[in-house]
Amino acid sequence: MQRPTPSLRDPAYLDGQFLVAMPGIGDERFARSVIYLCAHSADGAMGIIVNKPLTDLSMPDLLIQLDIASEDDAIRLRERVGHMQVLMGGPVDAKRGFVLHTADFHIDQSTLQIDEGVCLTATVEILRAIADGRGPSNAVLALGYAGWQAGQLENEILANGWLNCPADPELIFDPGLGTKYDQVLKAIGIDPAMLSADAGRA
Repeated sequence: MQRPTPSLRDPAYLDGQFLVAMPGIGDERFARSVIYLCAHSADGAMGIIVNKPLTDLSMPDLLIQLDIASEDDAIRLRERVGHMQVLMGGPVDAKRGFVLHTADFHIDQSTLQIDEGVCLTATVEILRAIADGRGPSNAVLALGYAGWQAGQLENEILANGWLNCPADPELIFDPGLGTKYDQVLKAIGIDPAMLSADAGRA
């Protein structure tokens, strides 16, 4: 199968889109990654991997570790936020938290609206709101992010490292992390099995 040739929107940038790792990405940290691109400009780009879980850390445990909630709140937290995903958002700044969430929650001077239905907030206040039941209707917490210097992402896309496509907010918050990569490919008409068979070819 011939690899699809990604096209950069001109003059717009790709923030608010998905980046899907191609088989020849050349970096195991990003193998089969789906990244939601939060910011993209002439200065570089920043995104969150939305399909790789941190398996050793749950949302209730994290809130307790950060002293946002106490051990006594553990049962209440499991009921309230136990369903929330904690993701490995990328290799940069891996101890810093970023919350992707629906637009029904906003903190002045802190929340960045990326697309009509998706926002990014990276302050502890949103975690407090989530713990108290005042947070957004849908959210995922990522530790770390993926970052690119000026021109780097464009070069990687043109070298067939990434495929870009419109992002589906429902897929961002879909708890089925293991199937998200295939779902995104199928949504844009690509058979994941055929794409895998093309791995390793320049």
